[in-house]
Amino acid sequence: MWRVVRGRWVVAVSLCALFASGCLMRAVEDRFIFFPTRELIGSPKDIGLAYVSVHITADDGVRLHGWWVPAEPERAVLLFFHGNAGNISDRLDSIRIFHELDLSVFIFDYRGYGQSEGVPSEQGTYRDAEAAWRYLTEQRHIEPSRIVMFGRSLGVAVAAESAARHAPKAVILESGFTSIRAMARAAMPWLPVGPFLRTRYDTVRNVARIACPVLVVHSRDDEVIPFAQGQELFNAVRGPKAFRELRYGHNDGFILSGDTYIDGLESFLSTYVAPRPVHKVEKPRAPDGTKQAAPAQPEPSPFSRDAEPEERHEEFTD
Repeated sequence: MWRVVRGRWVVAVSLCALFASGCLMRAVEDRFIFFPTRELIGSPKDIGLAYVSVHITADDGVRLHGWWVPAEPERAVLLFFHGNAGNISDRLDSIRIFHELDLSVFIFDYRGYGQSEGVPSEQGTYRDAEAAWRYLTEQRHIEPSRIVMFGRSLGVAVAAESAARHAPKAVILESGFTSIRAMARAAMPWLPVGPFLRTRYDTVRNVARIACPVLVVHSRDDEVIPFAQGQELFNAVRGPKAFRELRYGHNDGFILSGDTYIDGLESFLSTYVAPRPVHKVEKPRAPDGTKQAAPAQPEPSPFSRDAEPEERHEEFTD
């Protein structure tokens, strides 16, 4: 009899401890998911690119900040959803890469990050993504068929949810997870806190709803998000898709993988988005076949590759 009572007591205490751990995790879970910083440590001007500093407003009134970094010539527009740490100023390396691929870039900070107001949350990031989409399609009048959505890490979850609701030309998902619950199991297999988490980020479910071509990028050496989760996202894609395997870590794989990364992006963009624009202008030829002097060129646009980097400001509200 004592053994039965003692056994029940142990079970009860264990359940209470588990419940207490779950409640504690729920109370502090945002601190384990979002790691924003407020200070902008640089701008596109630091890498020689002209840009527009943009303020947009989400549908719940939260004011957000971002950068519009145009490319000339331009093959498409990239809507950039960054990861869970830092802010947009930590993504200058990526902005440079996309600019060199002839993509105009709109990158913005989620609420609570950088110069954006508010406090981050799952539903908040979805609202912020909607505001960014409306800025491109309504303020800049960019056709959805010219927009490529790009998400990295946490941004994969945000991009997948947005792409499932809209119709971009293509989607690039880099170093993404399948869900917050899956990440909790991977990080703490000994503590089943999944049922207590209010944050879902059910990426794999949203990926299955995307209708356009999808490129999944993941490093086999990723120490933060298991490579298997990238493979699971790829398997969930129902339409045209491609997979690019990188090496090195979660935060530096796209840089250290070098041409493996760049060539993967270029191949996907050329296949599913648009070929690269022609940069070099041939000098006109005389009737005898000799090259003539090139005609005088107009002053470069403020956003052309030959112009001095410049900062402008823009506001967008409903």
